[in-house]
Amino acid sequence: LGVAAVVVAAGWGEDGAKVRAEQKEEQSIDLIGKNEVYGDTRQEVNVYVKVFTNSPFLVCMDLALSQERIIDPKYLWIGPDGRDLQGQGYVNLTETGKLMVMGFMVSMSGAYICTLSHKVIETTTQEEIEMVEAYKFMVYAYREADHAYQVSVRFSTRHCRLKTNGLFVEKLTQILNSTISLLSCHITEWSYKCRSIRTPKNGLQYELFVYFLVNAFAPGWEEVCHKVPYDCEDVTNRRVRQAAERIGKFFHQLKHVLQESHAVPTIKYVDNSFSMTPIDSCRPGFGKNHHTHQNCASCCVVCAPGTYSPNNEVTCRICARPQARMYGAKSC
Repeated sequence: LGVAAVVVAAGWGEDGAKVRAEQKEEQSIDLIGKNEVYGDTRQEVNVYVKVFTNSPFLVCMDLALSQERIIDPKYLWIGPDGRDLQGQGYVNLTETGKLMVMGFMVSMSGAYICTLSHKVIETTTQEEIEMVEAYKFMVYAYREADHAYQVSVRFSTRHCRLKTNGLFVEKLTQILNSTISLLSCHITEWSYKCRSIRTPKNGLQYELFVYFLVNAFAPGWEEVCHKVPYDCEDVTNRRVRQAAERIGKFFHQLKHVLQESHAVPTIKYVDNSFSMTPIDSCRPGFGKNHHTHQNCASCCVVCAPGTYSPNNEVTCRICARPQARMYGAKSC
């Protein structure tokens, strides 16, 4: 994990929550050892915390200073709202200056600044010198992206003018919907096109190009989520992945069923034509930014002040005036 330019450290919080930290200097894996992230006086440290989980401990000193003896240390933690965090019910602040933000919410995103003051005693004169260091952590709420799957598949048909083509595709989607209904997933945005194809050996042929989306938000998905504490995205993504796997298995079996059938159907599955591509989306108020959040590029990170996301797109839009002044804005 030691790289000259950027070190990315990923770990797991004590409650199993994934945390991500970024430090733009070469350091060891001890950067977040034991669920801790150290500060840096030269620059801010980015930390990404999944919503509803606890943050790692933010340590009010850098890695080098943590290896030394510190005399009379005093710590002052200021939150994004400018208030002293001492005594706040949503933080765990230890006597050694470590801060954990518990049950992380979107509104808790922002700059966490710690000031460490301590004394250095001159060995010859015994003079006490007051030292002050400041550490800035930019802490962002994030979610895992919501997954859907774009499926494409082809079928040969006798002619593009056949009325049975549309009926076939409609019936196919009904069958697939029933196959995944128990997972509270469904087929959406289905469509097809019939194309004529000239082949060197078989002359002119006709094929149906069928497209659809495997979506996790079928009617009833809210009830599934109500059984899950906090956030449903992990369960939702697991359900839609299972649904996509069932559909893949369906077409694999369909190939063998048609091979064993003595009947000659009007519409036939084209071997190896099934393909599936994952499509990501973010919840409103979140988006992806590969430039700003390089080390959480796959995450849906909370939209920063001045940006917003009103829907399930994967990018945060820039506000026109008046600007949104909070994290996670869904409108301006």
